[in-house]
Amino acid sequence: MRNFFCAAALLLIFSSMASAGWFTDVELGVAIPGYNDVQVPNDSTGTRFSLSDALDVKSEFIYRIRLGYETGRHSFSLFAAPLSLNGDGVLQSDIDFGGVSFPQGSDVTGLYRFDSYRFTWRYRLMDTPVWSLAGGFTAKIRDAEIKLESGNLSGNTTNTGFVPLLSFDLKWKPFCRGGFQLEGDALVGPQGRAEDVMLAGFYGISDRIDIRAGYRIVEGGADVETVYNFTLVNYLTAGINISF
Repeated sequence: MRNFFCAAALLLIFSSMASAGWFTDVELGVAIPGYNDVQVPNDSTGTRFSLSDALDVKSEFIYRIRLGYETGRHSFSLFAAPLSLNGDGVLQSDIDFGGVSFPQGSDVTGLYRFDSYRFTWRYRLMDTPVWSLAGGFTAKIRDAEIKLESGNLSGNTTNTGFVPLLSFDLKWKPFCRGGFQLEGDALVGPQGRAEDVMLAGFYGISDRIDIRAGYRIVEGGADVETVYNFTLVNYLTAGINISF
């Protein structure tokens, strides 16, 4: 009996090692700004306004990178997704932002920056030839900034903080090498919410390389004492996942 358990333990170890491996995922695309409602500070001294209505906020090319390790049913990954959206325009009304008053008629430039860095653990709950489902948790560090400038006037707010998220990855593979993927991180809390979700079609060009194209939505924000900000960004994306 003891030899049986030793053999079973060795089999599990070698099976885990055989299925372990590194992977990298690179995503490129276009970030298309949606609504962006801002008030800084979040009291009577700040003006609540729409950054995307007040300024002409332009779409931007983006990249997102993930490096991970998978062993057995577990996967661990590090992820980086920088995002900067720039805009300009002439204010149609007075705006008090960040302790600075920008009068109507001012030529203003604006910046919305939201850089995201994450560590994710997922556990594969289901794995069949047609369906796979993984769920887990993400520890996210956000590094955000909103800035308005006009001549000598400059107002901004910055925030760096930790956000816990639920993580999931659902794949449906009705075709020999292709299918559809719903993947993301999301959580709703009393002071705000965050969603980063992608729906894409994918195709395996080899046993180790998948390519995909689809749509991603990033939405969320916070309603706290220092800042009110809720933002929607739409993405048209294409990506490649390579296993080593």
